[in-house]
Amino acid sequence: LGGEESAGLSIRGHVPEKDGILACLLVTEAIARRGLTVRQQLEELFKKVGPCYPVRLNLTLEPEVQQRLVEKLKRDWDKFDSEKVVKIDRTDGLKMIREDGSWVLMRLSGTEPVVRVYCEADSPEKLARLVESAKSFVFSA
Repeated sequence: LGGEESAGLSIRGHVPEKDGILACLLVTEAIARRGLTVRQQLEELFKKVGPCYPVRLNLTLEPEVQQRLVEKLKRDWDKFDSEKVVKIDRTDGLKMIREDGSWVLMRLSGTEPVVRVYCEADSPEKLARLVESAKSFVFSA
């Protein structure tokens, strides 16, 4: 199973490329089979795995900021916004996973002067702080 942020979904054995219609059909099937609304199923999922609040930002960069950020993203960080970083993943940019489970991923666009910032936390308040810290990290480069 694979998904991406524009609501496309890929499932082996179904359609060979991402497909938003298939995603909608599968949600409809889950509602029909389980007899629960989408909200009820989401609440059930959050009880099992905990809440998840994600956000994506596209931050436009001046050339000198972009150049400094490139170097900054190569470094390993042991803290992000005073929270301990327990894991760094460089699969697609710099992803810092913090001790509290929240994370931030920053990756430069290959086609425009933009850094894409993805953040996830378990509360809206933590997410807001993480987003502000990510912006400060980028623009203080």
